[in-house]
Amino acid sequence: LYDMHGNAWEWTEDCYHDNYSNAPGDGSAWVDRNCSDRILRGGSWYYIPRYARSAKRNWFAPGDRFVNVGFRLARTLP
Repeated sequence: LYDMHGNAWEWTEDCYHDNYSNAPGDGSAWVDRNCSDRILRGGSWYYIPRYARSAKRNWFAPGDRFVNVGFRLARTLP
């Protein structure tokens, strides 16, 4: 794959938290029972270029829909 960076904000499984205090250290998703907002990462073509990086995050309610927000499917190969 190429030209994927900055194509769309990508939904993640992580719940929104103000900071990374108590975040899982093993790479697993940070989920809570009462999760009202989810994290979006990576920026999109609609925003300024400095937002087009994996460390940039935003948050919205899971039911929100926008033309510049999507998701990426991943598969573990044998």
